[in-house]
Amino acid sequence: MRKRKVGRKFSRKSDPRRALIRSLLNSFFDKEKIKTTEAKAKEISRISEKFITKSRNNNLAATRFFARYFEEDMVRKLVKEIGPRYKNRKGGYTRVIKLGQRKSDGARMAIIELVK
Repeated sequence: MRKRKVGRKFSRKSDPRRALIRSLLNSFFDKEKIKTTEAKAKEISRISEKFITKSRNNNLAATRFFARYFEEDMVRKLVKEIGPRYKNRKGGYTRVIKLGQRKSDGARMAIIELVK
C-alpha cells in the first residue's frame, strides 16, 4: 500500500528519477520558467518550494546543502538572487499554469514559473 508515501515515481527506478528531478530543478532555477508535463511540474513545485525556503537564510549550511544538488553557479544564484527575492514572502513561490494536452501523446502539459 502507498499510505503516506510522498513523491511521484514517473515509471522510473530511483536513480533515473533522481536524475530527472535534479535536471528539471536545475533548468527551473536557471530559467525561472519551464514547460513540462503537469505531473512533473507539480513535483518540481513541491521540491523547489522547500529549496527556496532554505535559500532565504543565505548561510553556509544552506550553501553546502545546495552544493550536493547543483553546480557552483546555480548555488550562487539560489542563495544570492532567488532566496533574498522571497525574504518577506511566507510561501507560494511557484505557480503552475495548466496548458492542455500535448498533441503527440496526449500528456497534460503545464508551465511552472517563479512568482514575481
